Amino acid sequence: MRKTLEKRSIRKVYKKSGSYGITLPIEIVRSLKIREGQKLVVTKSGKTIKIVDWKK
Repeated sequence: MRKTLEKRSIRKVYKKSGSYGITLPIEIVRSLKIREGQKLVVTKSGKTIKIVDWKK
């Protein structure tokens, strides 16, 4: 049985080599056309994290 979209969006934080990370749902990656090696900017506003494409 497939998970609902809401449940597929729930992610766990993992730690690797002193850094923390999360995986992104494939639906989001595809819709935003995110590619391996692409640079992204991560900012914090209160308790919210915002991830946007890096523009040179």
